[in-house]
Amino acid sequence: MNDPRPVLVVTSLHDPTSDVVIRELHDRDIPVVRFDSGDFPASLTVEAEITPHGIEGRILTPSRTADLADVRALYYRRPTGFAFPHLDEQDARFAITQARYGLGGVLASLPGCLYVNHPHRIGDAEFKPSGLAAAVEAGFLVPPTLITSDPDAARAFVKRHGSVIYKPLHNPVYRVDGVSNVVKVAEVSAVDIDDGVAGTAHLFQRRIVKSADVRVTVIGDHVYCVRIDSDLLDWRTDYDRLTYTPVEPPPGIVPALRHYMDHFGLVFGAFDFCVAEDGPWWFLECNPSGQWYWLEPETGLPLCAALADLLERKTTT
Repeated sequence: MNDPRPVLVVTSLHDPTSDVVIRELHDRDIPVVRFDSGDFPASLTVEAEITPHGIEGRILTPSRTADLADVRALYYRRPTGFAFPHLDEQDARFAITQARYGLGGVLASLPGCLYVNHPHRIGDAEFKPSGLAAAVEAGFLVPPTLITSDPDAARAFVKRHGSVIYKPLHNPVYRVDGVSNVVKVAEVSAVDIDDGVAGTAHLFQRRIVKSADVRVTVIGDHVYCVRIDSDLLDWRTDYDRLTYTPVEPPPGIVPALRHYMDHFGLVFGAFDFCVAEDGPWWFLECNPSGQWYWLEPETGLPLCAALADLLERKTTT
């Protein structure tokens, strides 16, 4: 007998990755309720009661209704933020806060639901210093890293390590002449460091001389490693110059991945490593909401099927 419980997909309207996952779930006759939490309350309604059995009630979209006490899994993929443009600034700030802690709190507390990933765990794992510290604890090689607002400390770090790169601690989109941009990873020298560093926190990291990069996608029990060859400092700046090869991880990587995932309570993670010229893999970061589907047509790896298996809560014998 088919399991009637739906999978909730919480994402923005235009998310091709969610599209392919939903298509796979539909092909398996698994009910799906998709919505963007940022549509609340304009076209999304929640009714939730706290009962002795946990949260009960329903969430309603223009075309679907989901029983909050009977959700199989929730796939949380970068929904848009709450917005109340019809309100003045003070009322909008209040309404956004109530939506975040109200609807957000309900979606984070569904009984018996498998989260991929839980939104609170995503939030925890997105703090880059926390991720780097957890990576060290897990046993990964991590490049020497400095987080500072002190220009003198930054200059001293660069002089001590020679080749150093700057990375944003988080990368919100900003617009230049109407075009969306993000701050890029870049190599810096001591003369590049000016007093503007004192304006906020910055991350500096020793550059590892690399032969390639590796993207590791962890989906439940599955670990998929893809070597990415290019001549780029940051391979994400030009996908046309990349070549992809599925590879096996070196000894010790998989246990460290599991340790890291358990530390943050994740069931999905997109890990980036660089491969040093002498062979070791160096941890760079883990994105708990990272992209992954573009690798499937490039490599033939069954990433979408693995994620659908996870959301279906499929068991193997």
